[in-house]
Amino acid sequence: MPRFGLLGEHLGHSWSPQIHAALGSVPYRLFEVAPDDAPAFIREGAWDGINVTIPYKKLAAELADERSARVEALGAANTLVRRSDGTIFAENTDVLGFAKLLEDFCIDKLGATARDALAGKHALILGTGGASRAVAYVLEQMVGMSATLLSHARIDELNRMGSTRARSEFHEGADAALVVNTTPVGMSPNCPASPLEHWLLDRVRMPLLEGIVDIVYNPRITGVCFHADARGIPWTSGLPMLVWQAIYASELFQGRELDHGIADQIIADIGKQSTNIILIGMPGCGKSTAGRLLAEMTGRPFVDTDTEVEKLDGRSPAAIIEQDGEQPFRDVEHEVLRRFGAGSGQVIACGGGVVTRVGNYGPLHQNGTIVFLDRPIEELSSHGRPLSERFTVEGLARLRMHWYRTWADLRIETTGSARGDAEAIRAALGI
Repeated sequence: MPRFGLLGEHLGHSWSPQIHAALGSVPYRLFEVAPDDAPAFIREGAWDGINVTIPYKKLAAELADERSARVEALGAANTLVRRSDGTIFAENTDVLGFAKLLEDFCIDKLGATARDALAGKHALILGTGGASRAVAYVLEQMVGMSATLLSHARIDELNRMGSTRARSEFHEGADAALVVNTTPVGMSPNCPASPLEHWLLDRVRMPLLEGIVDIVYNPRITGVCFHADARGIPWTSGLPMLVWQAIYASELFQGRELDHGIADQIIADIGKQSTNIILIGMPGCGKSTAGRLLAEMTGRPFVDTDTEVEKLDGRSPAAIIEQDGEQPFRDVEHEVLRRFGAGSGQVIACGGGVVTRVGNYGPLHQNGTIVFLDRPIEELSSHGRPLSERFTVEGLARLRMHWYRTWADLRIETTGSARGDAEAIRAALGI
């Protein structure tokens, strides 16, 4: 049978096997190969077609017998195909994947093709690695933009400056219509983070800015995209690029054209699997019980943030609040949210007061669908809950209800049973 796979040094979790299974380029394996062994694997390994990731893209281009024009221009390949005569052909489908992502983004968000929307304008690319060169190739050669690459050193320099000085000296972005992040900053689990301070990436400092693209695809909403969304700037992250580069690679592997309509379904399927389900709501509304049942129904890990607070601090949330006060508890809770919010595919039941700290929204929103479990106030008890006893259930509701509704992507009225609540959430999310 044909042998396909992904070549890298340290691969960890990858969506590539699932994507290629849907595309028909199977069997598909992950090949973790040490640098000393990589040349022999590329030339003599038992494979028919492989995707190549860092740090072997340059090596893949060098060792191929024939290279596409894109590979010749970039000196890097992410796709290799062994022909029937044993020779190796190299392509760079990262270029094709980014071009497709950008085209769809411009049509959906800017109302025109990429060339019509952006030709003749300027782009700012964050990073100077291999991915940045592929992006620059698309923008300059295929779209007709000029591009400036911002190095890691320059990014660090700007971030170290005070806000006033940085704003005045950030001349690279003055006329940028598009910003593309090609750095790994903000990639899970080190998220949410942004390569540049968020106050530099806005229409005040960049009056011509029309959109922001981040080629990072995990988390779903990166730090760059989160700040773009908050400012009303059109944005997209990198999952479509991942899927489209795989489609173009799979066509080379199989020697046939594929139905491109499958892309939307693959993107949706990965989105459903990778997105956390975050439960918020008043204390005692049933988040933990319904969350456990939902996790069992969907085969997902379950996280109760109050339990994780106790594991981290050694005391229950009630004990921390009674002994130290509410704010020390909120600090521990925030650390728990930061850790687990960076993961994916989980059901996370949050404490009732999670919405009282604005900084908790980012870690939850970046990779999660936030579900407000709304139970009638008269059905809630304050027993054993220090804050509910101190402020009354009604008092807490007045303080928090607005934020539950504001944060929520989905509101579910309780059904009278935890299993019914879990079923309602599962049905509403289409899982």
